[in-house]
Amino acid sequence: MPRKKIGLALSGGGARGFAHIGVLKVLAEHNIPIDFIAGTSAGAFAGGALASGMTSADMEAMASEIRWRNVCRPSFSPKALFSNVPMGRLMRRHFPVHRFEDLTIPFAAVACDPIAGELFVLKDSGDLVTAIQASCAVPAVFTPVRVNDRLLADGGIMMPLPVDVVREMGADVVIAVDILSCGASFRRSTYTAFGMLLSSALTIIREVTNKHDRAADLTIIPQIAHIRPDRLDKNQECLELGERAAREAIGEVKKLINDLQPGQLQE
Repeated sequence: MPRKKIGLALSGGGARGFAHIGVLKVLAEHNIPIDFIAGTSAGAFAGGALASGMTSADMEAMASEIRWRNVCRPSFSPKALFSNVPMGRLMRRHFPVHRFEDLTIPFAAVACDPIAGELFVLKDSGDLVTAIQASCAVPAVFTPVRVNDRLLADGGIMMPLPVDVVREMGADVVIAVDILSCGASFRRSTYTAFGMLLSSALTIIREVTNKHDRAADLTIIPQIAHIRPDRLDKNQECLELGERAAREAIGEVKKLINDLQPGQLQE
């Protein structure tokens, strides 16, 4: 009997996305097979890195380099404050491959056309890095990214946790990693316009995310409510909290998989 196909859905969440790396590290240590990956925004960044062939150690090394100065620059467009062109350069330096056709695991990046209100799932063919840049382009913060003659932005506006996308790719069971629904306990320390914008967006997106959590077979939720989504300097703490959440959930992950295909994984 062929084994069930396992999909991974990774949510958006700005700098909190480093927690995804901690989760991926634990899944790799326990040889959890991943057949499909879908990610939104920060989840697209982490998911694309894994799908391109990077190990969790590779991703952790890349994460240690990430600062605002090497993922964004002031925008020359009236559409947003910043451009994430430097983020694209960083991915091209680190990712082993740069096209969907060359990925080791099928992957989808979720973006949207914010003017038309249309969701775009970028997968199968084309430039991987550009797709991830589009998925990470938070409206008003980062300029939208042109993909196939459309200006696309962060898919978190419409689908912050792409459970349905990874099911449509062929996953029989979906493990979700949600770095939004733990909430936000940092509001009193948010004084900048940038921080206020991200905090407001998180509040709205979190409500949408809760619905998608219920659609997953299992959801891992790192406890990172105290970390603002603009705090790239908290990369190591986020990674460790993601790792902790995954270690606490790994028994449930194995049970879920063994219930579907007895004997595949050992405790």
